[in-house]
Amino acid sequence: MIDDEIRFDCRRHDDSGMLMIVPHIGGVPLTELIDRFEITAGMRPAGDAYGGLIPRSFRFGPMPDHFLGRSADATGPKKPVLGCKCGDWGCWPLMARITATADLVTWDSFEQPHRRTRDYTAFGPFRFDRHRYDDALRALNLF
Repeated sequence: MIDDEIRFDCRRHDDSGMLMIVPHIGGVPLTELIDRFEITAGMRPAGDAYGGLIPRSFRFGPMPDHFLGRSADATGPKKPVLGCKCGDWGCWPLMARITATADLVTWDSFEQPHRRTRDYTAFGPFRFDRHRYDDALRALNLF
């Protein structure tokens, strides 16, 4: 069932002032959703570790392509959907497989690559209507 809503919030990073992108799912920032999940699962460290992606600092390619799983970076089949709160996505990223079809976009198979033993199977999957997802991506055409 496609029931998740997404929007991409573009705001300034507290320290650098550069624009960053924070996905919101069901009206809740993904940073908050993952914090709750990791804390509830007893993961350490957890809480207040993630931040948005800063397109200017990294070579993701066009951000709409990145959030469709088509970015040109060398991260493999999973793409960063969040970075570290410091602004460096490689420092503490949240990775996900992003699969897009004509009708559906799915985020699943989440992982924290610096803590490979963590189990994120109960986080997600998030499924989005492709047309509404494309509408949300229009906010990223600036990047």
